[in-house]
This record gives sequence, structure tokens and C-alpha cells, in this order.
Amino acid sequence: MSRLQRALELVRISSVSRNEGELAHFVAEALRRVTQLDVERVGDNVVARSTGHHATRVIVAGHLDTVPGDASAARLDGDALYGVGACDMKGSLAVMLELASSDTPRKCEVTWVFYAREEIARGESGLRELFELRPDLLVGDVAILAEPTGGAVEAGCQGSMRVEIVLRGRRAHTARPFTGVNAIHRAGALIERVARYEPRNVEIDGVNYVEQLQVVEVSGGVAANVVPDEARVVLNHRVAPDRDEATTLAALRALLEELLGEEDDFRVVDFAPPAPPSLNDTRLQALVSLSGGATRGKVGWTDVATFYERGVPATNFGAGDPLLAHRSDEFVTGEELDEFARVLGAWLS
Repeated sequence: MSRLQRALELVRISSVSRNEGELAHFVAEALRRVTQLDVERVGDNVVARSTGHHATRVIVAGHLDTVPGDASAARLDGDALYGVGACDMKGSLAVMLELASSDTPRKCEVTWVFYAREEIARGESGLRELFELRPDLLVGDVAILAEPTGGAVEAGCQGSMRVEIVLRGRRAHTARPFTGVNAIHRAGALIERVARYEPRNVEIDGVNYVEQLQVVEVSGGVAANVVPDEARVVLNHRVAPDRDEATTLAALRALLEELLGEEDDFRVVDFAPPAPPSLNDTRLQALVSLSGGATRGKVGWTDVATFYERGVPATNFGAGDPLLAHRSDEFVTGEELDEFARVLGAWLS
């Protein structure tokens, strides 16, 4: 069976976030057939650990869940596998299962982590569940997140802040708007300010990160004949690894300060911290060399930050074009899977 066919098996098992049970069972059963692995299932998370005596332990992790989609529509077309999760990230999961099942001698111990609920709120993450319930299973010296990176090392990750702003006005009759204050008109000025935001570029250890700020939700209005007294605007801010929650919030407030009044609400709804590149780790430097020497900053947030918070240097490295993730025409090629298997296999052995 080819790597694409193995990946097709996984793509055809629907595993939309919170519904990973069937795929977790498939993965656990496949790994339990490997005599050199200790396998444990914690909820819908599966962890398989080699049982040798090497001093160094490497973690290779990937998420089981996908965004919503029709798993039955998965198909092979030439050298490409199309289907929800093909690129993000069941192609890489198939390679992980293959390498985990191999009896190739290695110079390190390996922990293979297949975890649930990565594509939804961080508070539901299966990886965080493992760290809370069974941190002993995640002890390691370095970690690889098999997110799609096009076969390059994408170092660190951006942080993500979601902010809700409620702008206040004063109700009035729409025939006499001068007696009130239109909160939606106030929101227009704030939206325009965000639309003119100039992305901030930050270079850390030779890796570039570009910040972004977007309005992602707008709501308001009372009735067709009422000047609205409230408008709600939600922002998403992607931030570089040189900022924490406090400095991110301070910079955002400074950008919007003149448009906000004391009566307005401004609150952080969610913050996922960024992670620096960690490329001073010699093991990750070796991965960069094996993959061709190209590195770039990860666009978006990944669980590299979860490992970094717990003192484990980590990076993103996986098969598939990250620009295809979550698209209706998402796909991964056999060539991409072969190269991912070659590099990861060489790095481990």
C-alpha cells in the first residue's frame, strides 16, 4: 500500500473536532501491534512511547481533528490525495504511523502523540488535556509539530489575541438623529482605523514574523427607526513572539485610544501566546539542515507554543502546503509525503 493510500484511509475516517473517537481507535489499534511501543489512550488522545534506553527523547505530535467537511468525498487523483484534512494534517499522520511502526534503529527514544481538538478553542485542546492529566507521557527534550509547512521548518509561531469592543451611543428617533449618538457610526471610524493598520515586522534569531490585525465580527442595531446606542466589534490580532499579553494589549489600546470613551467596553476574550524560534537547539538545527536549510516564521498559532510554555523547544515541520489548509480543495501529494518521511526518518535515526 502506498503512502497516499494509507493517508486516504485516515482521511475517510471523519474526525471533525470533538468527534475524533473512531480515528483515535484506529490509531491506537495500529500502534498496539508494534511491540517496541507502550501505547496509552487518554480520552481521544493516543500516545505511543518507545521503550529503549537512549538518553534523549523526541516528541513527534499531530492532531487528529479536522475542520467540518465530508470525509466520504476523499479521493486519489494521480499523485494527489484530495479531502478534508488531507493536508492539515492526515497526510503527515499517515507518515507518523508508518515511522512509529518501523523497526529502524534510532539514536533517541520517540514519543508519538496523536491528539484531539486542535482546530477549536484552545481551552478544549487534547494536548493541554494530556499535559493536565498525564504530563509524564509528554516528557521530552525536543518536539516536532507535524503541521503542514511545505517540507520547510516553520519556526515558532504567532500569538493570537481576540478583543471585543462595545461602543456606546444614545438612542434617538431616526428622524431626529441629532438628539442621539449613533454607536454604529462610531464603529465605522474604529473599523477604518483597523483597516489602515500597517503590519509590524519583527525579526527574531534571523526569522521574520509579520503581525496582522483584522475586524472579524460586527453587530449592532435596534430597529429600523432607532438610532443605535450600542455597536459590537471583535478584533483578531496576530502578534510576534517578542510580545506577551500585556504588551500586545497595550499596543492595541494605543492604536485605538482616541476612538474610545470611558463608557465603552474593551476586553480580551482570548489570548494564545506566541513562541520564539528555538533554533538555537542543536537538534532543531539538524532538522533544518536535513530539510534543505530553509526556515521561516510560522504564520498563525500552533501548539509549538504549548510545548514552549512547558520548557520543551519545538518547531513546525510537516507535509503539505499550509496555504491549502481548511480549503474545500485541500490536497497533499505523494511526493510531499515521501519527502516528509525521508527527512523525519533521517532525523530520528
